[in-house]
Amino acid sequence: MLTKRIIPCLDIKNGRTVKGVQFENIRDAGDPVELAKWYAAEGADELVFLDITATNEGRKTFAELVRDIARHIDIPFTVGGGISSVADVEVLLHAGADKVSVNSSAIKNPDLVSELARHFGSQCVTVAIDTKYTPEAGWKVYTRAGTVETEHATVDWAKQVTALGAGEILLTSMNNDGTKAGFALDITGQVAKAVTVPVIASGGAGSMEHFLDAFTKAHADAALAASLFHFRELGVPALKTYLKEQGIDVRL
Repeated sequence: MLTKRIIPCLDIKNGRTVKGVQFENIRDAGDPVELAKWYAAEGADELVFLDITATNEGRKTFAELVRDIARHIDIPFTVGGGISSVADVEVLLHAGADKVSVNSSAIKNPDLVSELARHFGSQCVTVAIDTKYTPEAGWKVYTRAGTVETEHATVDWAKQVTALGAGEILLTSMNNDGTKAGFALDITGQVAKAVTVPVIASGGAGSMEHFLDAFTKAHADAALAASLFHFRELGVPALKTYLKEQGIDVRL
């Protein structure tokens, strides 16, 4: 059985870590380099860095900031935001990223997923899926930092990008994001059942029990959180100890 992973997420805007609720009302959460160092020391399994305004602002991810963070940590590091080519990925891997995350660019050009998988291996390619539920449309995929609804049904899109070569799915429920009401167990479970690659649950973590539910009820392979960790409401060591006590295989 594979070890379940706990992953803090650094959403970056203007060089600072930020966090919002349901992708809105963004507030400052600290210096990304200091947070990254702290999480590596705390025992986080991986770190995700998302430049949340790169796509909407039509620019590339901050390679220098990626390099600065990578210099201070010794855990796997996934970087996303504004990635649209093999050359973009080469820059980020050279700066110290271990994996990249693509979202809007994959929707615009699905062949990008295959191209990146061919060049760098599927293990390097994470497809981030921002999903939102409405009674009219069900769970649909959104793009451009959650501002534009697409025609893609979430489970179908997850299956499509996996077939194209994605090695991992980062699934964020916009309905749950920042609410601390728990992960979206229904859609997370549906995606985990539909694909053969690891699924990271994201959006809504508010307690230790929520992480346990993500692993036991939704069968996620990893769980990601931001504000819960950034503002010291929950520590990674305490969370992992709790999960271990509940029979979840985690790295202590």
